[in-house]
Amino acid sequence: ATSRVGRPPGLRPPSMLAHAVAAGCAAPRPAVARAAPRRSLPAPTGRASFARAPNALSDAAPSSSRAAEEAAAFAQAPPGPPKKGRPLRASDFRHPLDQQNTQLLEAIPGISALTKSLVTPVAERMLVLEQISTSVLVGPEQLPHVHQMVLDAAAALDVEPPQLYIRQNPTPNAYTLAISGRAPVVVVHSALVDLMDAAELQAVIAHELGHLKCDHGVWLTVANLLSLGIEISPLVPQFVVNNVQDELLRWSRAAELTCDRAALIVAGDPKVVVSVLMKLSGGSPKLANMLNVDAFLDQARSYDEQSATPLGSFLRNAQTRQLTHPLPVARAREIDLWARSADVLKLKRSGVFSPAPAAAREKHEAAARKALAASGFQSGVFVSRGGSSGDEGDARSPLTSYDEM
Repeated sequence: ATSRVGRPPGLRPPSMLAHAVAAGCAAPRPAVARAAPRRSLPAPTGRASFARAPNALSDAAPSSSRAAEEAAAFAQAPPGPPKKGRPLRASDFRHPLDQQNTQLLEAIPGISALTKSLVTPVAERMLVLEQISTSVLVGPEQLPHVHQMVLDAAAALDVEPPQLYIRQNPTPNAYTLAISGRAPVVVVHSALVDLMDAAELQAVIAHELGHLKCDHGVWLTVANLLSLGIEISPLVPQFVVNNVQDELLRWSRAAELTCDRAALIVAGDPKVVVSVLMKLSGGSPKLANMLNVDAFLDQARSYDEQSATPLGSFLRNAQTRQLTHPLPVARAREIDLWARSADVLKLKRSGVFSPAPAAAREKHEAAARKALAASGFQSGVFVSRGGSSGDEGDARSPLTSYDEM
């Protein structure tokens, strides 16, 4: 099935692209218990009842008690020597809200018929041809250091490497296409390449690979085609379409949390992932070398504290209800906590958590510096990470969907 990550540009259909605060949202719900991992995302065949899951990173925002528990677990179990472990599984890093919301989405009556009415060979071919005709394909003879970064990220996540295209576009974004019978495609905008350093660019690529690793394709396809305003078959009742849209938004937010974790596995340093989120929130090539990740994490903790009250929780739900992605500060807080959790420590001890090597990133940085020196321009692409090593409308075609990493 075709998979296009994120929401499409320039369109604001009801319930899919509204970034304004939504009124009348439900009161906060209790946190959801971790669900059992699943191996695939088949479309449902029968009818089943379902309950509404919490909003990703709204109802289940990290609490101070949770942070204390994870910090204690981390302190009580110092890391052992690294060793080569089994291949990485999607269940090793899938966010529990992703798992639960996927199960709830599959239980919606009529979802199978709706999927078949939207995903057609013509739609798939149009999406592929658009990318091939408007972008530069990265490979062994075209930006080989970037190509190696893709191969390294795919190896770290134990997934087949996709084709990578770089597309001229003034807005920093990236998105994924997964076409039936074809190699997956990741497209990165030129503005994102300009904004990110090598480690951050590879983290963005890894985020996109996370969608492929976790079989997010079919649901992303439906979400993107609905958000493009594609006509729905008259055989599908409108109440089914509305219900699917609401659940897809909830699922989409949870899926992004999973893919942030994939980015961390490849980067090896949570501050790299947080830096990406910070730059996408308010960065620019001119300001990139002056931004501070620790200050952004303090900002994320402040948001967590201020939204912990009943009123703050209600406003947080209202703020995120109509979004396809969790808020950047909430994502930063979530990935920072997961990086210090007992789950990550267990993955490291078993040898499953294996970041990508730095050689390709170093070559990319050297090539970028050489190009800047030759052109006579100065551009700051590095960001302060507090001394630690290391997903918007624009002029896009309406067929292009994107994921802010």
